Amino acid sequence: MSQQTNPQGFDSIALASGGLDSSTVLSIAVDRGFRPLPLAFRYGQKHEIELDSLRKVTSFLGLPEPLILELPYQAIGGSALLGEGAIPAEPQDGAQAREEIPSTYVPARNLVFLSIATAVAEARGIRDLWIGVNALDYSGYPDCRPEFLKAFLETVELGTRDGATTDDTVNEPYWRMHAPLAEMSKAEIIQTAAGLGLDLSLTHSCYDPRENGLACGICDSCGLRKRGFEEAGIKDPTIYA
Repeated sequence: MSQQTNPQGFDSIALASGGLDSSTVLSIAVDRGFRPLPLAFRYGQKHEIELDSLRKVTSFLGLPEPLILELPYQAIGGSALLGEGAIPAEPQDGAQAREEIPSTYVPARNLVFLSIATAVAEARGIRDLWIGVNALDYSGYPDCRPEFLKAFLETVELGTRDGATTDDTVNEPYWRMHAPLAEMSKAEIIQTAAGLGLDLSLTHSCYDPRENGLACGICDSCGLRKRGFEEAGIKDPTIYA
């Protein structure tokens, strides 16, 4: 491992945003003895304030400043998160399963994010990746499904130098994906984070924050957060507009 490309001795890359899920993943990684490099993106998202939350979370966990990369997603478009159309409100029936892919889906976002995370990892001699996909995401976002993560790992095993040059006699792939929230509900994620001592007031979930930074309280993401805290039996520290 090159000390020039990894001078701080990170042993994994964690996709992070400042949201509840990815912040919980960072907490889990630290609790398991990893030293993850938090990787985030400024891609024209309406809720860019989440990156301020990420800095607070990483500081709280004793991690260095996150690596934040710029992506020209607004030139691509195709998502309400990029300003195309209204951010959807939480379904009135409170149903957790989505029958259609929501307008907040960003085209191939996890594919792009994970590909860049893999590149950052390979350049630093790192083989472990962390991501915060969970059971609640599966029905709405195709790039959060276990099948996608499995296929992605198979692809980077073939398409990267480190994956392609792994000793064939070793019955283990080079790349390792950690998705510890994969089978968890939002309530279980909140309970896990609280159990690890994460200050949940530092996290940000809202897709459509007000100019003063307060969570809107009505978007789908705010609704999922509210319901998750209620089902977890834990007070939601979020101040809503």
